[in-house]
Amino acid sequence: MTKTNINNRGYSKYLKLKGEILIEIDYDKYKNDNQWDGLKGYTTNSKLSSQKIIENYSNLWYIEKAFRMSKTDLRISPIYHQLQRRIEAHICISFTAYSIYKELERILYKEKSSLSIEKAKELTHNMYEITYTLPESKHTKSKLLKMDDQQAELFQIVLKNF
Repeated sequence: MTKTNINNRGYSKYLKLKGEILIEIDYDKYKNDNQWDGLKGYTTNSKLSSQKIIENYSNLWYIEKAFRMSKTDLRISPIYHQLQRRIEAHICISFTAYSIYKELERILYKEKSSLSIEKAKELTHNMYEITYTLPESKHTKSKLLKMDDQQAELFQIVLKNF
């Protein structure tokens, strides 16, 4: 029997195996690791000051949230491209979509709208515009088709802020 047969948790490193099945706690390892309790270390190749590194690390959850949102709400992954230019284009489009999403979220909050970002996204799925050319004058015109009240509210907020 080996320690890997017992479990895959971190505390197995404190176990010594004696004989075939005798297991005991390695108190020397335990006491040695105790000196590091409550401390957190950072390794980086950045030229930022220690304070800035710690400050930036504490904002890591924003980045993690953005990645989770990009995978679920924007559905930008997985990436199946193999050519570098296509991968870069995919990431660029994804970043642009994320930027628009966050800007709309900011504007809805600023305007104190009752619409959530999820509701706004849902409302746009059936907003339609028709573009037509007048036969005699050859002028092209566009017309938004009838919207419900929430769609109209969203449209006015977007018009006002973009």
